[in-house]
Amino acid sequence: MKNKSTMFLVQAAAIGAIYVVLTLLFAPLSYGEVQIRFSEALTILPYFTPAAIPGLFVGCILSNLLGGAIPVDIVFGSVATLIGAVFTYKLRSNKWLAPVPPIVANTLIVPFVLYYGYGVNLPIPLMMLTVGAGEVISCGVFGMIILTALSKTRVSIFGKTNCSES
Repeated sequence: MKNKSTMFLVQAAAIGAIYVVLTLLFAPLSYGEVQIRFSEALTILPYFTPAAIPGLFVGCILSNLLGGAIPVDIVFGSVATLIGAVFTYKLRSNKWLAPVPPIVANTLIVPFVLYYGYGVNLPIPLMMLTVGAGEVISCGVFGMIILTALSKTRVSIFGKTNCSES
């Protein structure tokens, strides 16, 4: 049992660290009303392991803190990533659904943070379009590339998982 909990912790920490590094490495694209947060591609990882859920959540919190986000963004932006990760895990029976929850969660939540938190003077539906487009690129394109690549080696990386290859 100790080995499983250690593996869970190591996976969560590694995923969180990679999320932070990717977010900060591409900082000019990671923040703002038009954003492509490449680290969001990692939100497909709950398809393989539940350890990705806390890893992504903590990684997003740290990225927002280190990126100078305001408190409302730190909370609600991170909750959007958490919601996306949880529902990706719940929908893991079909790999094609893996990127949908983070796309939807961020598209619905982040524009309100931008409008009310940062005072971005753009219509919320327009920001939903821009944030959603960024999420489609991050999760839908890059996330699915990662999912496809990891599917071939998932057992050696994540151990025995209960995801199915749909």
